[in-house]
Amino acid sequence: MTFKDKITKYWTETQLEIKKVAWPTREEMIGSTMATIVISLLVAIFIWGADIGISKVVITLFRVLA
Repeated sequence: MTFKDKITKYWTETQLEIKKVAWPTREEMIGSTMATIVISLLVAIFIWGADIGISKVVITLFRVLA
């Protein structure tokens, strides 16, 4: 099998697999995107709050131990 034959076979099989994919509807995509944005914002807010809290604890410890 030549290199060209391998490429042709790969391309043909790839196209066949793509036809089998269950693509989401527009509504599903919008819903998933919104959920991702909301969860990302919630995680960011949590990490921001934890960072502030931990920073205050560390600063207080340095003041006490210094």
